[in-house]
Amino acid sequence: MTAQPSSAVPAPTPLLLWLSLITVYLVWGSTYFFIKVAIGSLPPLGMLGLRFLVAGAVMYPGLRLRGLPAPTRQGWWWSGVIGTLLLFGGTGLVTLAERDASSSVAAMMLAVSPLFAAVFGRIWGEKTGGREWAGIGVGLLGIALLNLSELHATPLAAALLLLAPMCWTFGSQWSRHLPLPPGLMNSAAQMLIGGVVLLILSVVTGEHWRVPTSASLWSFVYLVVFGSLLAYSAYTYLVARTRPALATSYAYVNPLVAVLLGIGLGGESLGPLGWVALAIIVGGVGLMAWPRKVKVLEAPV
Repeated sequence: MTAQPSSAVPAPTPLLLWLSLITVYLVWGSTYFFIKVAIGSLPPLGMLGLRFLVAGAVMYPGLRLRGLPAPTRQGWWWSGVIGTLLLFGGTGLVTLAERDASSSVAAMMLAVSPLFAAVFGRIWGEKTGGREWAGIGVGLLGIALLNLSELHATPLAAALLLLAPMCWTFGSQWSRHLPLPPGLMNSAAQMLIGGVVLLILSVVTGEHWRVPTSASLWSFVYLVVFGSLLAYSAYTYLVARTRPALATSYAYVNPLVAVLLGIGLGGESLGPLGWVALAIIVGGVGLMAWPRKVKVLEAPV
């Protein structure tokens, strides 16, 4: 999510592109389940705040030791703005929703992210190809079918799960046009500031801590290492170097991973209509991921 004024963002190498996509597809698909387990005995906002603060505190000094410069005052500011939109508005609202919704529902509701990405991208003059729109439409058809299945969420949880991808995709698109720190330093700064914001909100809202279960602790560790350090960094790479529809195509694959984990480990269930919907969603990914060759993205001043 790095903007490079007056220059073109480097095109992604095929190997790094596919490694980043696979990482985001699989890891973020699993985080819905592990978030559900983690908040079983940990406060939602507090758990997330600690997760991102720890990840940022691990990443930042490592990057500084490698010689990367510290963010400027402007870089810290904009990293804080985008980090708040993504980590509280996106991940935070999802986590709050999972108190009253299954991990499968959370992942499936967020499959509308590519649609929001395409809409918000047009604000900054980015075009979405015809086959990408077709893929989005197919994916939304799958979401409509899922709403007819046996998986449900409370009205509040559903509202949070609709607002979350709006915050996430708007923040992601906006970040492409801001003077953010380069590379992984951007991820580290966002997680440090976003983690602090989430912890403050945890205190303000009166969340209470108690002795966590071992399952919650192990889930927390997984979220820090894989969900934040690995997958979040892969996502920043995709946002900076690929078109919006492809960067957010994880939202169509994550439901499949989340459902399989929810059924296999969380005791959730999915009927025949749900499986048909998931197949349609995956088909939408195919339309979005292979519409044309990846182009170099121009970042405006």
